[in-house]
Amino acid sequence: MGWTDILRNKGVQKFTRDALLRMEPETAHRATINALKFGFAPKGAPDAESLATALCGLKLPNPVGMAAGFDKNAEVPGPLAKVGFGFVEVGTVTPRPQTGNPVPRLFRIPEAMGVVNRLGFNNEGHAAAFERLTDRDRSQVIGVNIGANKDSEDFVADYVLGVKAFSPIADYLTANISSPNTPGLRNLQSDEALTRLLGAITETRAAQPRQTPVFLKVAPDLSEPEMDDIARVVLGSGIDGLIVSNTTLSREPVAGMPNADQTGGLSGKPLFALATQRLAQMRQRLGPDFPIIGVGGIHSGRSAVAKFEAGANAVQLYSALVYGGLEMIDEIKAGLARAVAERGLTSVAGLTGTAVDAWASGRADL
Repeated sequence: MGWTDILRNKGVQKFTRDALLRMEPETAHRATINALKFGFAPKGAPDAESLATALCGLKLPNPVGMAAGFDKNAEVPGPLAKVGFGFVEVGTVTPRPQTGNPVPRLFRIPEAMGVVNRLGFNNEGHAAAFERLTDRDRSQVIGVNIGANKDSEDFVADYVLGVKAFSPIADYLTANISSPNTPGLRNLQSDEALTRLLGAITETRAAQPRQTPVFLKVAPDLSEPEMDDIARVVLGSGIDGLIVSNTTLSREPVAGMPNADQTGGLSGKPLFALATQRLAQMRQRLGPDFPIIGVGGIHSGRSAVAKFEAGANAVQLYSALVYGGLEMIDEIKAGLARAVAERGLTSVAGLTGTAVDAWASGRADL
């Protein structure tokens, strides 16, 4: 039996997952990054042909991506692709290194498969991430999530620097303006500020030798009028896609549970209903053809299918892996492939938008 066979053994996987859950959350995260660096992770199962899809001109072997926040410093995008992700988003990366908020700043809510974080864009900066990405496997689709330093005098200028730094090397860029852990950052979602930001981003991109697709990542804590404004600005901006959504400030799904009162953004399974409703509502506003990546609360094959039904063209996850382990990727992909086959479709793209109105109105459920 080789290392790959050992690592794919269910008993070994459960033991490893249980051991990580006994560690302090950031220690467990560092241990997982190190394990991936040294090859101690299961190789993903082969992708079903029906899972191949395209997104903003990018060919994905499957539509399940690793969300930003896991590999902040672009240390392991290659190993993550080998685990089975169809694409990997590294970051959030800021122009200058920053330590983030004081520890402890990452908290589990096991009863609900939830996580609260107030990390604050802790990362090693543009230069470190760029250096690592220069040697990456170009056959793998890797996006870079860009943000602003907490002490920056001009947040927009930091995003411009991100576009300049990573356009030559990223398959796509994501402007993250929706983290709740950098004071004032979510103000960029307002009409006038968003218009200025996206104008600066698209103008900067136009001046680059390589026209890299740009996504905007928004929060789930948006009102109907705010979504109206965002959709209007986005459609007029020239950017390529939307990511819905980031973490939530709401605690309604986890009220009364240990760690629920910690400040920061809530992610994981408790975010699913809100994020999926916002996804569907943005799909209604943006029309059937605008690319959207659905994120927030995916924890099973059925929940991934629901993101597509609500209007996603591809999906990302992260927090549920804390509880389900990396083997969850194979389970989610199998669930998507099964849904495609059961509905008589030829491709996962056929699932997109099949229940938008139901999810947007809150009538749909798992």
